[in-house]
Amino acid sequence: MRIQKGFTLIEILLVLVLLSVASVAVISTLPQKSSDEAKQQALALYHRLQLLNEEAILSGKDYGVHFDEKDASYQLLTLDVEGWEKLNDSELPEEVDLPDGIAMVLQLGGTAWKDEDRLFNPSSLFDEEMFADVEEEEKVPAPQVFIMSSGEVTPFSIAIYPQNLSAEQDAWHVVAKENGQIIILAPGESDEEA
Repeated sequence: MRIQKGFTLIEILLVLVLLSVASVAVISTLPQKSSDEAKQQALALYHRLQLLNEEAILSGKDYGVHFDEKDASYQLLTLDVEGWEKLNDSELPEEVDLPDGIAMVLQLGGTAWKDEDRLFNPSSLFDEEMFADVEEEEKVPAPQVFIMSSGEVTPFSIAIYPQNLSAEQDAWHVVAKENGQIIILAPGESDEEA
C-alpha cells in the first residue's frame, strides 16, 4: 500500500479559519478612521453637556462652556461667587483638547447673538491699561454657552469633523435647541429628522 503525502481538506480549512481570526484581531487593533474619532468626540461632548444640564437643575448651579475653535478645545466652567471658574469635578474633565486632525466650528443660535444688530461695541467701563499690573496671571475665558439652573441652555450648534473633510457634509453636530433640548446629529442628518 502506498502512502500519499499532503494535507487533508479539513487541515487546509482549519488553517484558513485560524488565519482569518488572526487577521480580524490585527485589523481591530489598527487606528480608527478620523471620522470615527470625530464621532467619539461628539458623543463625549453630548454626554458631558447632558450631565451638566442635569447637574445644573438638580444642584441649582450655573455652568458654561467656552469653545476655542482655533485650538480645537473646550473648557467646562462653573459660576462661583468670584465669577467663572474651571469645573472642578472628578467625573468630568475641566478642559478637553480634540485629537490632531479633528476640527470644530461653533455657531450660536438665535438672533440675539448677531454682531450686526449691536447698538454699541462691548468694552470695559474702566481704563484697562491703568489696572494692567493688577490683573491676575491667568483669567478664565467667559463661556459662550450657558447651562442655567432653570433648565435653559444657550441655543448653539457645534460641528466636530475631520479636518480633511467638509464641515457641512461630514460633521457630527451637537445641537442645543431653544427649548433646552440637547441632541446629536450624524453627518447628513438634519434637525427635522431628529
